[in-house]
Amino acid sequence: MSELAAKINRLKKEKNAVILAHCYQNAEIDEVADFVGDSLYLSQMAANTDADIIVFAGVYFMAQTAKILSPDKKVLLPRVEAGCAMADMINLEQLRNFKAKNPGIPVVCYINSTAEVKSECDICCTSSNALKIVESLKAPKVLFLPDQYLGKWVESKLDVVEVITYNGYCPIHHRIFAEDVQKARKDYPDAKILTHPECRKEVTELSDYVGSTTGIMKYASESSTKNFVIATEKGVVDRLRRDCPEKNFVLIKENLLCDSMKCTTLDDIYNALLNEKYEITVDKELSEKALSCIDRMLEVSK
Repeated sequence: MSELAAKINRLKKEKNAVILAHCYQNAEIDEVADFVGDSLYLSQMAANTDADIIVFAGVYFMAQTAKILSPDKKVLLPRVEAGCAMADMINLEQLRNFKAKNPGIPVVCYINSTAEVKSECDICCTSSNALKIVESLKAPKVLFLPDQYLGKWVESKLDVVEVITYNGYCPIHHRIFAEDVQKARKDYPDAKILTHPECRKEVTELSDYVGSTTGIMKYASESSTKNFVIATEKGVVDRLRRDCPEKNFVLIKENLLCDSMKCTTLDDIYNALLNEKYEITVDKELSEKALSCIDRMLEVSK
């Protein structure tokens, strides 16, 4: 462990803090993280602790979700400018216009959205439970936002539901094309190709497994297969190589780096915790509405 990591861990105990790290973060952050995983899981884990402070090594919407689930805890985002391009593709006005064009249809929002957007949707979902959430609505049509690819992946699994998607997307997964999968098949014929559902339909259709970051990591660690091509952000490959050294992992292409996720450093975490800066707050009324959207998802997901 580095000297800086040791200092952070000492400070964390002194301040009764919990540190969360999304699995797209730089792997060095894991040295000080109490929990590593997908965004909702992290917020849930933090809510179940008696910590006074949550330090979220992630992006803005994730810290908002942590605050919504832990309104009495202080939530810090070490790099306050760390945002999510997909979440920023829809705001309240755009959401209202989307709903107005499709009246009377239930609205599902991906967890990768702001508190403001969550507050005006019927139910939330994650990449792990999106299929179950949409199915639970028992509606012939569903509005899905902001990620068009996750929404259409869900639609492809449900013959009786039309999923009307907003035109948002993750720029990282948007860079992966069918020809990348075809090339990987040729270069690594013995490998399983594991893909995030935020990828294009033609990519998911060519993959061996489609799932969330946590799902991909679980599949790879439990599979008897030794060789894998991973179609998602590089942070997942970094952790798989570290945690499963007996297996081989290849990133499907080399430019799959999320700058917003990678901007947070151990220095940022130390300074945020030391000075308790970049606190994330959410308006009480807005928070309660967004929490209802999340709670409905959690009830269905039990």
